[in-house]
Amino acid sequence: MSRTLVAFSLAAAAFSATAPAQLIEVPQPSPRASVTQRIGLTDVTVTYSRPSANGRKVWGGLVPYGEVWRAGANQNTTIELAGPLLVEGKPLAKGIYGLHMIPTADSCTVIFSKTSTAWGSYTYDQKEDALRVEVKPKASEMRESLAFEFDDVKKTTATLTLRWDKVAIPVQFAASNEESVLPVLRAQLRGQAQYTWDGWFNAANWCLDQKTNYDEALKWAERSIQVEERFENVQLKADLLKALNRTDDAAKAVARALEIGDAPRIYTYARQQQNAKEHDKALETFKVVVKRFPGNGVYTLLAQARLASAAGNFDQALKDAKAAQAASANEAQKKAIQTIIDRLAKKEDINK
Repeated sequence: MSRTLVAFSLAAAAFSATAPAQLIEVPQPSPRASVTQRIGLTDVTVTYSRPSANGRKVWGGLVPYGEVWRAGANQNTTIELAGPLLVEGKPLAKGIYGLHMIPTADSCTVIFSKTSTAWGSYTYDQKEDALRVEVKPKASEMRESLAFEFDDVKKTTATLTLRWDKVAIPVQFAASNEESVLPVLRAQLRGQAQYTWDGWFNAANWCLDQKTNYDEALKWAERSIQVEERFENVQLKADLLKALNRTDDAAKAVARALEIGDAPRIYTYARQQQNAKEHDKALETFKVVVKRFPGNGVYTLLAQARLASAAGNFDQALKDAKAAQAASANEAQKKAIQTIIDRLAKKEDINK
């Protein structure tokens, strides 16, 4: 053997004795998966491995009752919260958690561990728990492979459900206004949104819709007006003042909104007043449309039709409604006006 070959062989032997084994990735029987859902303004991501039943008994078999289970296969199943949320009504801070479960035949303890990098549940330590909640498993359609899914998704709530075999384990998540949503809104209002009227408007309008944080929302509405005064933000200011029981200030804001609004917005506001059972106020607002925008515009004619209908003058109301339909260039609007015409032809008050 040549000296060169001997040297090469010795070097190769030395390398193989000291170098770590080189691992390559190949398809796994329990492939990795992830699912993400935004709850309020907080993204929640679950990353896990998906074992299959393969004809085996799952619950009380592969997954023993009464023992800590990794809620998947292989390394920790993890759940990442981009912000704080409520889990089954209990607060859980922003972070990445190892997700474990202790199932029984009729209940399940769901565990969020501060350790998220372990392999399985073999080194699980209860002292590292960030949160434990108790939930009730439910019967489910057969699932051969384990899966996490988000169900019943709404603006600020969702249910994370583990499904495997014929069992579903649901866990409810909710975004707290004070802890999860408002801090994010405040942060956004320090960015580019602060330079637009609709950035401040949208944040304030969300508070009004959620019936929360009225005082700060009023400041946001006023900032929106400072950027650009519009019917929308002045009316929002009025609604917030009303929610704060500042009725005189609210009335002044409404008057200002009616001064700067166009016919479609003022007419729509009158219809909102009707939906809120404020019928007398709505009629006064329809009068504003007629006074500020005289002529044969669609919304002026519709306002006249509603005023005539309220007075019992159905012939005049029908005439105005037909004129409004003829003046409209929008087919969907024409169809909606036809409903008004049909009711007036029957001498029905279209304001009721």
